[in-house]
Amino acid sequence: MVSREHKKAALHEKLQLLRSITNSHAKNNSSIILDASKYIEELKHKVQILNQDIASGQSSSYQNSWPVVTVEAAEKGIRVNLYSERSCPGLLVFVLQVFEELGLNVLEARVSCTGSFQLEALGVESGKNGDNINAHTVKQAISNAIENWTENNNHQG
Repeated sequence: MVSREHKKAALHEKLQLLRSITNSHAKNNSSIILDASKYIEELKHKVQILNQDIASGQSSSYQNSWPVVTVEAAEKGIRVNLYSERSCPGLLVFVLQVFEELGLNVLEARVSCTGSFQLEALGVESGKNGDNINAHTVKQAISNAIENWTENNNHQG
């Protein structure tokens, strides 16, 4: 009996560690594992992009500090956090275009562009599209916008 309780406690502790590492806010075990799986896929995507950059000989300063994006469902809508160690001129425009394209109105926002780039925003559905927008859809759209912004900056430089 003690062994079973010990194993259960150890599993719970490991799941909570996984939850914190992946910035998951999930409550049940299967959702924590699903969030971790998505997190791993995002990391694989970033590694793939870095490997492509290395193979093509590119070393843009923007690509060396790829912005980190977290998107989560909030009580009032969708919360977006975007951070980069470097200044990202023009990135805010690309992200706000995503909000507009998805039919999200910015309810609250905080942006800092001094030395680094940081955006915290809360978006709520405007009701135009009629579709229910989820955090994964928003995160994918913002990731695509970051890639477009990066390509745009590489062609200008």
